[in-house]
Amino acid sequence: MTTDGGRPRPEAGDGGSAAVAGVPEGAFLDAGVPDGTFLEEGVPDGTFLEEGVPDGGVPDGGGRLAVVRDAMAAAGVDALVLRPSPDFRFLGGAGGGFLVVTPEVCAETGEPDRLVPAGARRVGVDPEMRVRELFGLSLEAELVPAAAVLAPLRLRKEPEEVEAVARAARTAEAVLAEARELAWFGATERAMARRLAGMLLESGCEEILSVVVAAGEHTARPSHRPGERVINPGDALHVSLCGRWDGYCAEVARVYAVAEPPDDFEAMYSVVLAAHAAARRAVRPGVAASEVAVAAREVIDGSGYGRFAAPHAGRGVGLSHQEGPWLRAGDDTPLAAGMTLCVEPAIYVPELFGARVADVVVCGADGAAPLNAGVIAGGETDGGETNGPGVAAGALWVLDR
Repeated sequence: MTTDGGRPRPEAGDGGSAAVAGVPEGAFLDAGVPDGTFLEEGVPDGTFLEEGVPDGGVPDGGGRLAVVRDAMAAAGVDALVLRPSPDFRFLGGAGGGFLVVTPEVCAETGEPDRLVPAGARRVGVDPEMRVRELFGLSLEAELVPAAAVLAPLRLRKEPEEVEAVARAARTAEAVLAEARELAWFGATERAMARRLAGMLLESGCEEILSVVVAAGEHTARPSHRPGERVINPGDALHVSLCGRWDGYCAEVARVYAVAEPPDDFEAMYSVVLAAHAAARRAVRPGVAASEVAVAAREVIDGSGYGRFAAPHAGRGVGLSHQEGPWLRAGDDTPLAAGMTLCVEPAIYVPELFGARVADVVVCGADGAAPLNAGVIAGGETDGGETNGPGVAAGALWVLDR
């Protein structure tokens, strides 16, 4: 065994465990997943999940397990071993142990080795599996990512799932609407992020995945973390909220001006809105995910901001806040009805300012249908809301305190 930053890293043949084929070394290390007990109190070991029965609020559609088993057979995978994760919840996992799926069994257990068939040659393991958990499997089989089987099946959502994503998106948007009434002048990014996190929890958010507050030049940083920068009049402000409600995830992001916008900011923001609208218009069944990115990029390129454009225009959301399809070059996944997408084109001008607008839509038979009210170019939202007397929702909202 070798270590990476003081943490163990598996190697083929180390302790009888095999590294996972096709997954970068160290990919299973997830500092955000607590280590410890596998089974929640009150969940008996070996609890079986009946086929066709929704568990933990995850709709099964009457045959999800059968479809998964067919996909396993097609991929030559003899068993799946999942830990609590989006894939775990997709198959109805509700406890804190492992979920094992074989042609004969679908059960939660603290000892997955007992349920994996003797002689299994390929076992799909959860991408969020930790090193200690991998070592604990003690399987002689080749370990491969379970995502190869499950990710394609999670692309299209059932109606109950679409509604769950919609509730999450609407709730995140409602928190942002409340946040506009807060006192922003003189506060730090970090202080406002903590305030927003509290509001998310009050809204029923069961897991906060991201809270971004970026002011001024920090809006030009795609991966900015809120710090001690003070929010001042004349700043651009980027606020993004991402969380999980009732098992399903959504992100909504907005851009504001504090008291008054910086010079040239509104012109750049209008380009982002136009790219956002173009991307949404491009969403329809049969269109490649990459073509949605092209639609957004053409607008940004035509404005002269092309070299400052974000490399993607969005991604799928559902049980995870980041899942396929990816609206970027190279992902030619055909869109299909039932796919839920976070559309989020952005422009980042280094050391000056940036803007990203994120809304959630579902691909329908006739194109994209909004799952939250949303901001679109042209001065209106899909819900017909306005910012106030004479101020359209597509216009830049100015915070007055």
